[in-house]
Amino acid sequence: MFMPSPLHLFNTLLPIVSFWAKRAVAICCVAACLSSCAGSAPAFGERGYTESGKASYYARKFQGRTMANGEKYRRGKLTAAHRTLPLGTKVKVTNTRTSKSVKVRITDRGPFISGRIVDLSEKAARRLDFIKAGVIPVELKVIQPAPVK
Repeated sequence: MFMPSPLHLFNTLLPIVSFWAKRAVAICCVAACLSSCAGSAPAFGERGYTESGKASYYARKFQGRTMANGEKYRRGKLTAAHRTLPLGTKVKVTNTRTSKSVKVRITDRGPFISGRIVDLSEKAARRLDFIKAGVIPVELKVIQPAPVK
């Protein structure tokens, strides 16, 4: 009766085991990548990052004052202030009561009142239909990160 030597078995089975081992490792790697990507939210300031809170708008007395980015505030432009998003970031702000939305560029810092996440220009506030209300619940979503300098 023929008994193969352990070396013969090793040399015969190695290519088979190696093929299946490589395949198993590849499948595990792909699964790990997909599972970590699928459930994670976009990073702060990246496209898709969202925040919920309250929005207010700039009073007319701020017309012409210099903002954090060095530009003058113009109430007829679609701009906004956010405490921490990079200046130049473009965001979509949606009034959660009416579903109206507006796209604005972050040009200033603020608001500095608890619970508020964004101060909008007068034109943006009109588009969201909250001039009379003064403060509304909103969802803010980054649509274009700030340009890299």
